[in-house]
Amino acid sequence: MDAQTETRSDPRAAGSATIAGIKLEMIRRGRGRPILFLHPSNGIEPEAPFLDLLAKEGEVFAPSHPGFGASELGAGMSNIDDLAYYYLDFLEELDLHDVLVVGVSFGGWLAAEIAIKSTARLSKLVLIDSVGIKVSDRETRDIADLFALTPDEIAELVYHDPTQAQRDLTQLPDDVLRSIARNREASARFGWSPYMHDPKLKQRLHRIDVPALFLWGESDRVVKPDYGRAFAGFVPGARFELIAKAGHAPHVEQPEATARKILAFAKEAAPHVPSKEVA
Repeated sequence: MDAQTETRSDPRAAGSATIAGIKLEMIRRGRGRPILFLHPSNGIEPEAPFLDLLAKEGEVFAPSHPGFGASELGAGMSNIDDLAYYYLDFLEELDLHDVLVVGVSFGGWLAAEIAIKSTARLSKLVLIDSVGIKVSDRETRDIADLFALTPDEIAELVYHDPTQAQRDLTQLPDDVLRSIARNREASARFGWSPYMHDPKLKQRLHRIDVPALFLWGESDRVVKPDYGRAFAGFVPGARFELIAKAGHAPHVEQPEATARKILAFAKEAAPHVPSKEVA
């Protein structure tokens, strides 16, 4: 394994790793089966309990995507395909097999883009309140435009309990503020046009030939549960489940319930999933 890993003195903080030529900010916790966590557009909170809950049943790899957080942006990276191919290189360089991939929102979209390209190193896929496709007609908005809203308006759409979003930005250290700014910039770079979806993804979802679970916050008003049900319907054999008292970020509002569903799914015997079609 050629990847170089550097661990910070604080084990709760994110360390760094140079993988496929890009220096990433990355959290790595636990032992056992590999679990790749792909974060939403607002990044990762190292202190959040969700990753620890997953790490009880496997080894969690939670990088900040290239261009997000403190991770380098690879030369020429400009769209979601670039990120998806990068993560295929990531899995190969770390020689990870039978990987459980868990993606939230933007990270769910990224997980789907990885899986339509190759599932050779994947075992199962969990998409949580994922964006990534267009399900309605061209005049109907499927995904709320968070770039056009105030922080209070965003909180009302994202959270079952909007008080979860309350924080005083003036009290945050410079490195956290820098990550917030980079996350917003990278979200626009990779998801602005077309907004938070890939027009070709929907017609390629049939290629996903590993078991897939779609988890959705019942109070999500960024991408509503009906959007999630439609998304799941394009993936062969996919299952859809709601998470109570959660919005667009159930891993934050309901970490125990979300982790419990993921880990139960991970332990299930893999059912037969129709083979992907060959053009």
